[in-house]
Amino acid sequence: MKPLRVALIGLGNVGMGVLNLLQENKAVLSSRAGREIEVVAVSARSKRDRGMDLSAYQWLDTPLEAATHPDLDVVIELMGGDGDPAYSLVKTALQNGKPVITANKALLAHHGLELARIAEASKTPLLFEAAVAGGIPIIKMLREGLAANRIQRLYGILNGTCNYILSVMEETGRGFDDVLAEAQKLGYAEAEPSLDVDGGDTAHKLLLLASLAYGVQPDLNALSVDGIRHIRAEDIQAADELGYRIKLLGQAELQEDGSLLQGVAPCLVPKKSSLANVSGVLNAVYTEGNYVGSNFVAGRGAGSQPTASAVVADLIDLARGAAVNPFSVPVSDLVPVKRMDPQDWTGEFYLRLVVLDQPGVIADIAAILRDCSISIESLIQRGRDPDQPVTVIITTHEIKRRNMEQASAKMAALKTVAAKPLILPLLKF
Repeated sequence: MKPLRVALIGLGNVGMGVLNLLQENKAVLSSRAGREIEVVAVSARSKRDRGMDLSAYQWLDTPLEAATHPDLDVVIELMGGDGDPAYSLVKTALQNGKPVITANKALLAHHGLELARIAEASKTPLLFEAAVAGGIPIIKMLREGLAANRIQRLYGILNGTCNYILSVMEETGRGFDDVLAEAQKLGYAEAEPSLDVDGGDTAHKLLLLASLAYGVQPDLNALSVDGIRHIRAEDIQAADELGYRIKLLGQAELQEDGSLLQGVAPCLVPKKSSLANVSGVLNAVYTEGNYVGSNFVAGRGAGSQPTASAVVADLIDLARGAAVNPFSVPVSDLVPVKRMDPQDWTGEFYLRLVVLDQPGVIADIAAILRDCSISIESLIQRGRDPDQPVTVIITTHEIKRRNMEQASAKMAALKTVAAKPLILPLLKF
């Protein structure tokens, strides 16, 4: 059988990782794919030295050339970004019947439904195992291994940058800004880290997982997003003392009425939970299926080698002729999300208040909680100084988030409350 001829567009860390993997594991890949996989052409923003001889590959001056190139069977898009040139390349390639493999979660979150329609109309595979959780085969797991199940809950640590920051804050007691600066120096965080630390990257990945798990159209407007900038060292310490760790989670839960809760937020996770023990830059996904029960997978969620492994796994599927619908089912079967209002989520909560240490403050707070029908599980006051604000940590019994938000707004209006209250879900799995 003739080789599978590939265009590799984007020669950053992941792109070079793909080239290295294809060279180093050439024999085993040919055996498993049933044919050779051959990179014919490459393209990138510049021809700078990348520490590898690229003279054997045809250089494409523009990425779009790959979409219509007569000597190419498949396009691998590793440029990133939800707009051009990635969008035009993927769209045009699919329109011309060229299969596409991409690691671009932002592109799929914004344009996945449109691109899936094009792929289906042209009977052309669109594969994206590398778009979520790097080397963890979670896309394949949802498409294939768990396909017989009704997925009831899905939680994921999907951003290594945030997990690294929270882990180091716990280990060292240092503050967010200090650890973020260190992560940037080490290359774990971008110079402009907003997409990671404000939850956007996790949201993109969660949308793709939820679409596969629940058969819904990916819709960024259907989920709430919160990041970790407001997490302080004292929150990490308080969580530890309560038997929890703080993790940024992507969460999807199917409700009894068929609605879907989707959101990204830092949460307190019990230390006994597998997710709580995923540290550093690792990613993890926890699922519950109605027949299989709970499943947990963890591994390296980013980096050149894990992501390259996922890209090449898709190449092997293409070579075998094993590609499926992008979101497992025909686009016409994907339904609009019946969105559960996150304010209706019921659970226990962690509340952090910064207050003036004056008589009557706790009584005022307790009265607000009473008026909002919130029962206190525990209350801890840190420090005692009439001249400086002190921290009060409260955990609650089960209550709707709406009640917590109402109480928070009333507390923020008190003259004795010196900062915006922090509310975090306190999970029990």
